Formats: sequence, structure tokens, C-alpha cells
Amino acid sequence: MRRKSPLNVAVVGAGAIGLNHIQSFQAHPSARVVALAETSPERGREAASEFGVPDVYTDYKDLLGRSDIDIVSIALPNFLHAPVGLDVLRAGKHLMIDKPMATSATDAARIIALAKRRKLHLMVGQNMRFTPETQTIKRLVEKGRLGEVYHAKAKWMRRSGIPKIGTWFTQKALAGGGCTYDIGVHALDLALHLMDDFEAASVSGQTFTKFGNRGLGEGGWGKSERDPGKAFDVDDMSMALIKMKSGRTVLLEATWAVHQPMRDEHGVQLFGTDGGANTSPAQFYRQTKTGYVVEELKTSASILIDNRMANFVDVVLGKAEPYVKPEQSLAVQKILDAIYKSSETGREVRIR
Repeated sequence: MRRKSPLNVAVVGAGAIGLNHIQSFQAHPSARVVALAETSPERGREAASEFGVPDVYTDYKDLLGRSDIDIVSIALPNFLHAPVGLDVLRAGKHLMIDKPMATSATDAARIIALAKRRKLHLMVGQNMRFTPETQTIKRLVEKGRLGEVYHAKAKWMRRSGIPKIGTWFTQKALAGGGCTYDIGVHALDLALHLMDDFEAASVSGQTFTKFGNRGLGEGGWGKSERDPGKAFDVDDMSMALIKMKSGRTVLLEATWAVHQPMRDEHGVQLFGTDGGANTSPAQFYRQTKTGYVVEELKTSASILIDNRMANFVDVVLGKAEPYVKPEQSLAVQKILDAIYKSSETGREVRIR
């Protein structure tokens, strides 16, 4: 059933990603951001002034009682995703939540179960799915141009890109994990999305902490408060081999800091029986009768806009299907859990 528009949106968190949430919702003509919750009064006022948000709260619970709010979008440290998300759903609001969904598959499953019981829409903001490059490669795969896609290499590798050391990003108690949760999740989700395969059988993973614990490799992302006294106790590099139940495989690499010639490399490479493809840059390559051809693709979007929030607004309005289904995000969370468990135990982890 379609709802009346415009929809009223509240954003919880006014850090760097929270500002992106506000801006992204405001890009949709049928959404307006009417409230913002931020524990830092100064940061909250600055964001409200910059984006014209009328109401600012320091406690997100104060806005949940408002009957005029339709959607609540969470842009908070990872450890708050589940408790705040569950509160939002209990209040009867549709929930957009930034990646990763939670810090454990158990918590992610609780969020999904409550959304289903309350008949509310839920989506995780995996923005890499929405780029024109991704959508162009996705269409190639769906048309069978690559043949059978049997392997993918997924990576996001920064040479020096650790979020501000001493903020919540670099504390395991608040973030749950480091580069694997922050940027590895993007590459992993993108590979599984392009392969249309989320059923993992096993994971062998290894994480490393080699730069951030020495105060090296900072990139400066984020607006959160820094506490220099807090230990850097998350991963700044990880890798994993993921075996799917279908027999396909995914090789994942994520780094916040590493010695490499490129400043930043990210994307997915697909290996098919009839051809291969890259997302960054968007390429399609194959053997022909006259030789090997590498085609630079002209990219285009097949959905409304390169904007995850716009898709979610249309979902709530009854005009679209979610481009990121909650069950897919749960599958991603199970793999993330398995990467850390495999690294801790030194063993392959089976996924049920």
C-alpha cells in the first residue's frame, strides 16, 4: 500500500556519515528531514543549521514519540546499531541503518525479526550497490554476458586511511571491528550482490593490526571525539577466502593502512566462463576470434538515483523494492563474524 508523501525523516547521529544521511534524504522530493538527534549539542546545532533541520535533540528517545516521523535513519557507532535500531522499530518507525547492520549476526537477526513482526521496512545502507558502475556490471551478469561467474576478488585497500585514531572507529568495544567492518563490508556485499549469491558455506580469514597500534596510517575521516588514551585494538588489515554453498568463491582483502603504490584501491573483479568484469573502472573483457578485448564501459543507473536513501523512501512509499534486502545483510554479517572467529582460532569456520 502506498503512503502519502512527503515522508518525515529523523536522523540519529550528526557525524560525517550522519551528514551524508541528511543530504541523501533531502535529495528525494518526497522526503524531508524534520529532526536530528546528536549527543554533542554543538555538532547537532551545526548540522541543523547547515541543512535546515528544524528540530534537534540530544537524546534520540525524545524524537521516537513523535507521531509525525515516518523514518528513522541511524548513523551511529556500530555497537549502537542494534539497541537503537530495536528502539526505533518498537516505536513503529521504518528503519534505515548504516553498515554493518550490527556487531553480531545474533543482533542482526533480532533487528530483522522485530521489523517483520511490526510490519516495518528495514534496509542497510550498502551504498556501493547503487553506483552506476555497479548497476552496469550487474546488468551484464544478469544478461549472461560473463557466462558462469565462479569466482570474485573483492577489495578495498587504503594506503593510509585509518579513521581518526582514538575515536570510536579504532576501539573494539565501540566499533566491533576495524577495517573489515568499515570498508571490507562494502567490498564483500558488492561481490555477493553482483554474483547474486549470499549463501556462504565456510570462511577462512586472518586479521592484522600493524599500523594503527603504532600511531601510523591515519587518514583523518570522521567528526567523532578523539581520546588519545584509548588503545588501538582493531584490525587495520584483513583477508578472507569465502566458499559459497554453490561452489563459488570470494577472495576478500581490506586495509586501512598498508605499503602499496596506490593511495586507494577498491572494487570487485568477476571471473566468468565467457568473460570477466571490473567495477572500478567499469570494464568487460573476453576472448574473441580476433583477439582479447578489454572494453571500457559507459555506465548508467537502472534505478531512480545513485542514492540508497532515495531507494528506501520509495520502498516506504510502496513504489519500489528494497535494493538491499535485510536477509542479504544478515548473510553478510554472518561472514564478517566468521572472518574474526577464523582469525582468532586459526581454523576455517563453517556457516550454518
